[in-house]
Amino acid sequence: MKKAITVALTGNPNVGKTTLFNTLTGSRQHVGNWPGVTVEKKEGTCEHAGRTIEVTDLPGTYSLTAYSADEVVARNFIIEDRPDVVVQVVDASNLERNLYLTMQLAELGRPVIIALNMVDVAEGRGDTIDERRLAELLAMPVIRTVGTSGKGLEDLLDAVVAIAAKGEKHTHTIGYGDNAEALISDLVGILDDDPDLAPRYPLRWLAVRLIEGDADIRRVVSGSSVGDAVFARLADIDFDEYEATLADKRYEAIGAILPQACTICVRKMTGSDMIDRVVTNKYLGIPIFLALMWGAFQLTFAVAEPFMEGIEHIFGWLGEGVAASVGTEWLASLLGDGVIGGVGGVLVFVPNIFILFLILSILEGSGYLARGAFIMDRLMYAIGLPGKSFIPMLMGFGCNVPAIMSTRTIEDERDRLITILVNPFISCGARLPVYILFAGVFFGRDAGNVIFGLYVLGILVAILSAKLFRSTVLPGESSPFIMEMPPYRIPTLKNALLNMWEKGSTYLKKAGGIILIGSLIVWFLASFPAGVEYGSEESFAGMIGKTVEPLVAPLGLDWKIAVALIFGFVAKEIVVSSLGVLYGAEEGSAALSDALLADPALSTAGALAVMVFVLLYMPCVATLAIIRKETGSWRWATFSVIYGLVVAWVLAFVTFHLAGFFLGGA
Repeated sequence: MKKAITVALTGNPNVGKTTLFNTLTGSRQHVGNWPGVTVEKKEGTCEHAGRTIEVTDLPGTYSLTAYSADEVVARNFIIEDRPDVVVQVVDASNLERNLYLTMQLAELGRPVIIALNMVDVAEGRGDTIDERRLAELLAMPVIRTVGTSGKGLEDLLDAVVAIAAKGEKHTHTIGYGDNAEALISDLVGILDDDPDLAPRYPLRWLAVRLIEGDADIRRVVSGSSVGDAVFARLADIDFDEYEATLADKRYEAIGAILPQACTICVRKMTGSDMIDRVVTNKYLGIPIFLALMWGAFQLTFAVAEPFMEGIEHIFGWLGEGVAASVGTEWLASLLGDGVIGGVGGVLVFVPNIFILFLILSILEGSGYLARGAFIMDRLMYAIGLPGKSFIPMLMGFGCNVPAIMSTRTIEDERDRLITILVNPFISCGARLPVYILFAGVFFGRDAGNVIFGLYVLGILVAILSAKLFRSTVLPGESSPFIMEMPPYRIPTLKNALLNMWEKGSTYLKKAGGIILIGSLIVWFLASFPAGVEYGSEESFAGMIGKTVEPLVAPLGLDWKIAVALIFGFVAKEIVVSSLGVLYGAEEGSAALSDALLADPALSTAGALAVMVFVLLYMPCVATLAIIRKETGSWRWATFSVIYGLVVAWVLAFVTFHLAGFFLGGA
């Protein structure tokens, strides 16, 4: 059997790389983390010409300068894992910017293929690209592709198989000028004396990276036998000046290539430009963004309602069946109260979770969410954070764990740390079932507005906390933010559904694992010691709840809510499953809703306080572990817990008493 062909898929952000990856690999892909690094790793396979092709989707990067963890991962994979072929996805409508990465890839000495993506967009605005001439000038294959339709993918795979069979490397050496070339030549001569460096790295590339002051490469060389000699040769050079010179030479090379391979017609205002004049307007941008988010929540409820009712009926039927068919009282209680009441109470919200993720995936695929960071940049800078920090905040709507991981793209450590600390205030999907339950029971048709308000409150608390941290514990100026706006595109249903499933399936896995275990623990605590009434104050759960109750009583909450909040520290979904168990709602979500509404200890103001507290109090165990890992300190993780609890208690207290005043104690 022939060995699988390994392919590294790389490119700038927003060039359609993920779309191309999804089209190539379909459902045969999985997501994890790079060993020892919390940067996302996507891998998938496809079959072509009798060969298995293993594709690794590298993090999007503008260069291989390695200012961020994403760039280090992309570069190290190409150098150290030595894929058979590197495929760079290039935005055909922005060749000059994209070819800068091409110049750097060529210096790595690996076989490179250019996937000239979004050619339809480039030609639609008047560009004419001669891909054959471009291939000659770059000395590497150039294949036209349209990732959304799959056009050109067969040709791309043909090229991958052919290049892998030849095993030839593609290099395109740039002349960096007499002074730089003399220095590079000296460094290559010194580096060549180390028997370990030459087999691992292209020596010319290593010399170039040293001249540009690459900290990661300096660490590699400092541990070698020639480290002292290398740094002695570099002792008197101006690294910033050399870095600027080398960058200029790369753009000079690109400037020489483009006129020979690309005819750029007179630019006309594109559809994306006209849309951006409105949606990124400094006065209209934020209101439009908030209106779209509000619409997303309203649509989520409207579409999900019939599916929720269907799931409720199923669990209601299961609850009745258990009660009628299981004769053993404790087993009936375990299955009805523990399993059906706990897990069923959470699964009923699956439609809302999946629909919300689908809407966000469509907005992301259209190119609009990238505008979110641009729209918020001025506000973010005013509070001491770059616009780039808003991207992890947007990701936090799905899950705070990958959102905090994504802060690795933020170069400034203070900016990154503040972004990590405020991210748990962004309402993740795990909190949504709590909002849906309480808002649906106590606010009826206004539930969508209430939940939208909670999401806005989370953003405001994050922003104000960032301002506080920047002026106290982490002072300093935020770094500038530069980004390219991708053109608006019509998102493909396939990619939107894949993204929805990737994010939503985590919720299902929790329901089948940690939520089930949590529900069974709560059932045990509510059922024992033997002889006590189920879910009474005399049960273990009641004892725990009554101990904590004085802390939550000023918020209008009783011991049952207190127990649910304690277990919510493990995972926020367990708040709902715990309530389902404690209230004995074995007939599903409808029974739990009726029980909450009938509870004299819980008012509308108290329900609002519950939602505010769940929004803001300590992050779940997984998020806490990521904060510890990303900051490298339990000190910041502990600070996050304590700060979150204080903020949650204070704002829930204010909410309860203000709501009680305006609602008349309802």
